[in-house]
Amino acid sequence: QVQVVESGGGLVQAGGSLRLSCAASGRTFSRYGMGWFRQAPGKERELKEREFVAGISWNGRTDYADSVKGRFTISRDNAKNTVYLQMNSLKPEDTAVYYCAVDFGGSSYVPTHEYDYWGQGTQVTVSS
Repeated sequence: QVQVVESGGGLVQAGGSLRLSCAASGRTFSRYGMGWFRQAPGKERELKEREFVAGISWNGRTDYADSVKGRFTISRDNAKNTVYLQMNSLKPEDTAVYYCAVDFGGSSYVPTHEYDYWGQGTQVTVSS
């Protein structure tokens, strides 16, 4: 069993920044691929409605959605079993619940149904 806990969400004005954190338990965290997804307001709470935002592989390869490239940065600290999502130049359309996911296969991205564990999510609200 892997525990996944997100933190760092909140309310911010457009143009502002937030840093999300995701702590995952397990002695083999360094082998996990980690992903950030989001679910916009009004979307059904199903995995298929979650939009990929960013991912980082076990060896540091990163992937980003086109909508966040140049604004968001994903990183990991294996000593702390934590992955981060630095979000800059936030826009109202970034408003969503942000979820962290664990891939035992170590990839920077896999389809949502292939992730092994998910956190409960953290709300990010960007006001205009």
